[in-house]
Amino acid sequence: MTTNILFCGYSFHTKGYHSQYKAGYPSYLFRLQTEGLCEVVVKGTKMGLEKGDLLLIKPGDHYELLVREGQISGDYHIGCEGSWLDEWWDRSEKPPISRIDLDEKMLLLWRQIMIEKRRPDSSQNEELSDYLVRALCLTLERAVSETVPSYHYPYPVTRMMRYIEEHATTQFKVEDVARHAGLSVSRSVHLFKSSVGKTIMEYTQEIRLASCLERMKYTTLTLEQIAEDCGFGTYPYFHRVFKKKYGVAPGMYRRLE
Repeated sequence: MTTNILFCGYSFHTKGYHSQYKAGYPSYLFRLQTEGLCEVVVKGTKMGLEKGDLLLIKPGDHYELLVREGQISGDYHIGCEGSWLDEWWDRSEKPPISRIDLDEKMLLLWRQIMIEKRRPDSSQNEELSDYLVRALCLTLERAVSETVPSYHYPYPVTRMMRYIEEHATTQFKVEDVARHAGLSVSRSVHLFKSSVGKTIMEYTQEIRLASCLERMKYTTLTLEQIAEDCGFGTYPYFHRVFKKKYGVAPGMYRRLE
């Protein structure tokens, strides 16, 4: 199963613009609004798009895009087709519009696909492009699913979890996590604990310990270096947390493995 990229790029409109596909869009279309405003019509329903709005269109959907005079509108977009995309689309509900975070890793994937698509045919790596499109689809799917309150956790909690997962091996404060979720520290601490069943730091330590175990098993790094690389800062603190969790010191655990 492969994917075929028909086009991929970034558009920035500073003047009025209108396109329409009343007979049905010919492929899958993913469009992420990154700047300004615009309006779309999908299957007869008009909707306004703002920064962070993701549009997902399947082949055959009626689609129109309108940027009014005096508006600015910037977006990443990709048109694609293929049997893998058919299966991916059908396996979960894809709402036409979702408000998601403008995650830099997601945009980096989009830009990498754009770079590959711009290469001369003789230099294009179809296998790499295929994997990049799949990675983008899966990333978009997760971003959309996390906006649904009933998915697993309330949306602010999901934002806090993602922040912790991305920054666990660095030093950060609870205030940083709360700020990312747009909540006060007291509200974020209470909401996280009541939703996840663990404190923010307990969740952080779980991720840090998992990273430590991986390095202890698959690398020859010293325990001091592992403690530093995984966000514990000092070995004595890492030793204390590790022994409390697993009942043995890190050195003994490593020898037993």
